[in-house]
Amino acid sequence: MFLDKFIQYIKFEKRYSPHTVSAYQSDLDQFLLFLNPPHTQPSVTGPADVTHHDIRNWMVQLMDDGVSARSVTRKIATLRKYFKFSLQEGDITANPTSRISAPKVPKYLPVVVDGDKLTGMLDGKMDGEFDKIFADDFEGTRDKLVIEMLFGTGMRLAELVGVKETDVDFYENTVKVLGKRNKQRIIPLNSELVQLLKRYIEVKKSEKINNNSLTLLVTNKGADVYPKLIYNTVHRYLSNISTQQKRSPHVLRHTFATSLLNKGADLNAIKELLGHANLSATQIYTHNSVERLKSIYKQAHPKG
Repeated sequence: MFLDKFIQYIKFEKRYSPHTVSAYQSDLDQFLLFLNPPHTQPSVTGPADVTHHDIRNWMVQLMDDGVSARSVTRKIATLRKYFKFSLQEGDITANPTSRISAPKVPKYLPVVVDGDKLTGMLDGKMDGEFDKIFADDFEGTRDKLVIEMLFGTGMRLAELVGVKETDVDFYENTVKVLGKRNKQRIIPLNSELVQLLKRYIEVKKSEKINNNSLTLLVTNKGADVYPKLIYNTVHRYLSNISTQQKRSPHVLRHTFATSLLNKGADLNAIKELLGHANLSATQIYTHNSVERLKSIYKQAHPKG
């Protein structure tokens, strides 16, 4: 298939993460299915057969099917990268995406949870009362570590899944994270998180959870944790403190960044902690801070 060369390129030369490669593959397969519907004679056998009309028609169908503008924009970005590659390879003489304008994406503020409520849940104090949420067994300790790691470091779900025990430096109190495009960064750990990590590793050893890969987080049977397990864990525990629809690991990443900014942390420092490639990606959190200041102003100022 003519898409294979591009997939090999982003996988081995660009060294994109498996998650990113899978997303590119999915977008391209979906586009190809639109061009060559089942039970019909294929009309597109290579990138040179695709026109800007084909891409526009696909966009229209996606929008008609209720696909969000953000998702459509991402899919068009996939096509831009693919046809740019095809142009460089000499497979086409003109890029059909050059005549395509992606739909405007509405800007949304990052969704966060209440930091005080989250801290209360982790400390076992819900609404000022003692309320033990996490069990003392292996599963409870691991679940608490999942929440603490995401909230305490701001790492992405995929990054947390990939952390190994050897990535944790108990001498420097840091954790090494492998981010997007295999870029490593070092994140400091607070003292409570360090103690929880030590306790978790002890419980894992004492209960003889068998795991040969040395991955930090494992299932009850010792297998490597997988993204769905992490997502379900976060969603379940955040249900104790929030009724908002979004209760994902990325919400904890947003909460981490917003909390730091509200406490006066430098934006460039937050950028490095989050592993953003440029500052513009980090600046979105300033909007949450401005909204918080407006709220404080309205509550506290006589003419607010």
